[in-house]
Amino acid sequence: MIIMDKKRTQELTASLLEAIGENPTREGLRDTPRRVADMYAELTAGYQMNPKEILSREWNEVSGMVVAKNIEFASLCEHHLLPFHGKVHVGYIPSRAVVGVSKLVRLVHCFSKRLQLQERMTKQIADALNENLHPHGVVVVVQANHLCMQVRGVKSGAEILTSEIRGQFEKFETRTEFFNMLRNGG
Repeated sequence: MIIMDKKRTQELTASLLEAIGENPTREGLRDTPRRVADMYAELTAGYQMNPKEILSREWNEVSGMVVAKNIEFASLCEHHLLPFHGKVHVGYIPSRAVVGVSKLVRLVHCFSKRLQLQERMTKQIADALNENLHPHGVVVVVQANHLCMQVRGVKSGAEILTSEIRGQFEKFETRTEFFNMLRNGG
């Protein structure tokens, strides 16, 4: 588990402000090192979360496909420390039990609140569901906009989509049902 050092983060932020030619003691910047430390603590809180614990409370109910769509998230690109944000869509077919739908949101936050790559985050969510719930199938789709692409480099607002598919979702009919649920709301 990674524990953030807020005091050190504040010191480094003040040093960064000085390095870019700013005065960290001027009125507008005086509280910036603390705010930045608080922000990074919030944006990296996923390091203190355990997916196994999040998914540990199950109900012995077996149903058809469970879909949670439009789970909003924000993460930090590990290459530039700039945000990327968007929505995660999760589907699974229970084999023995279901979890509360809030657990799916918490699972997304567990992996998005870390320094991340969208591709890795998509896989981590799918793997955690697969390993902890042992469902008949899992599908995870992430759509995101990356600030690192919008404000530097290629300067493109392209939306990036990634997906991971396991088990019964590899079947065309099951995958089609999932995507129809996303498109049509049910």
